[in-house]
Amino acid sequence: MPDLSYLAAVRESYDAVAADYFEQVKPPAELDPLSRGMLNVFAEVVRTADLGAVADLGCGPGKVTAHLAEQGVPAFGIDLSPAMVELARKAYPHLRFSVGSMASLPIEDNELGGILAYYSTHHTPPTLLPVVFNEFHRVLAPGGCLMLAGHVGVGQHLRPTQAYGGHQVSYESYLLPPDRIVELLKQAGLVITARLMEEPDEGAQRTIATFLARKLERP
Repeated sequence: MPDLSYLAAVRESYDAVAADYFEQVKPPAELDPLSRGMLNVFAEVVRTADLGAVADLGCGPGKVTAHLAEQGVPAFGIDLSPAMVELARKAYPHLRFSVGSMASLPIEDNELGGILAYYSTHHTPPTLLPVVFNEFHRVLAPGGCLMLAGHVGVGQHLRPTQAYGGHQVSYESYLLPPDRIVELLKQAGLVITARLMEEPDEGAQRTIATFLARKLERP
């Protein structure tokens, strides 16, 4: 049984910052063109394939889930933080949100047409990413699509103490090389179909990587 004790720190930290996070984090309509474009590409891929519902894992207050729904995607959200889920339900009462962990999803095998993991896997210790990616593979329908996006690095291990308005946090973050993420996704049985690298500029301090992957239709 893997050690999932890190989840408590993630849950408590995001419960603490939830209200300020909701105010500070931009909705998709205000993101840079490349980020918006990749979200829209993902929405078109899963909408066209029509293989089932799409889970926004680590959905936070639901802004990206709502964006997918506006694009005609049958999307719902799951987040570890009850406070985030409460905010999402209040902001988007027409959508479904629930509390849950990416490491043990309350979803049947082969149920999902797509998964969005948008800046939501970086708190997972690298040794436990195979657990999470195997869950992604398990719940995706054959041919289903994953979009994973987030900051990457050369193996940095970050331990911030404050975030989003000065709230105390105790989570940790891990910035892995893009090739290592690709390797772990492949090991989980997910085939990379596209990747986009956004290098730091005046408005960003870290490289952003976005990956599209799919589950093979046959083993």
